[in-house]
Amino acid sequence: MRTFFWFLGLLAAAFAAMALCAYPAWLLLHPHFDFPFHRIASRVGMLALLIGFVSVARRLGLADRVSLGYGIARRVFLREFLLAFALGVGLMLAVVAVMLGMGLRTWQPGLDLHAPHLALLALKMLSSALAVAFIEETFLRGAMFSGIARESGTRAAILLTALIYAATHFIARYHIPAELVVPSSGLAMVEGSLQAFADPLGIGDAYLALFAVGVLLAAVRAATGHIAACIGLHAGWVWIMLFVRETSIPDTTRRLSFLLSGFDGFVGWLVLAWTLVIGWPLYRFYVRRTAAIRYAG
Repeated sequence: MRTFFWFLGLLAAAFAAMALCAYPAWLLLHPHFDFPFHRIASRVGMLALLIGFVSVARRLGLADRVSLGYGIARRVFLREFLLAFALGVGLMLAVVAVMLGMGLRTWQPGLDLHAPHLALLALKMLSSALAVAFIEETFLRGAMFSGIARESGTRAAILLTALIYAATHFIARYHIPAELVVPSSGLAMVEGSLQAFADPLGIGDAYLALFAVGVLLAAVRAATGHIAACIGLHAGWVWIMLFVRETSIPDTTRRLSFLLSGFDGFVGWLVLAWTLVIGWPLYRFYVRRTAAIRYAG
């Protein structure tokens, strides 16, 4: 469990850096750059997390390619990533089709349906999805998974990384106008970012869905021994989700609207059910695929 607590400490240190250093960074940067306070604060937290991650990974012997989940040939990694990305896109499109078919989400009023606009939006969402997938998978299913698995076994690694994975999705964006920034605004940013946890029942359905997704991704990591498939699945899911959230809105007047979480209007009971349906077949697919690749090699 030592690795788990080290990584929890990393997250706590990032929030502490945000609380203590965001205001001094604001005083230093704001007179010269028109950056909003929340952006400066988030970058301070991310920088602290990155520095801490490199340090902890080295300290725990997790800084090598295998521990980070990249311990296969580049050609194989790319092939497995692209396959998983296609699977992720297809699986997420299926659940989106159900949402639209049931009328749980409707297109944004006044949405620009011209092909150039939609293509540009899709490209923007794709870049965000890839960044999210690479960062989260390297941190969670890469180093953190490897460290916990070595100390406490694969099952503990699957469950504990899924717990953290789900929780990180409720760190919300919180804005403080420039004219209201004061020395205590860094602490206010931390409190505002974590405000969703003040209402556990309000995020319960979304948390369970994301926990199930985290378990599935970690199980794929365990089956394959690397994170190529995890990154691909993750990126494919996030890409479609971001695009749908940008182009449609939840219809709360529908009788079954409770199937979508009130937290983000997307992840909820429906996504949880779909994850449970596809989880075992997807895991078994990667168990068989990994065995076939090893046999062929």
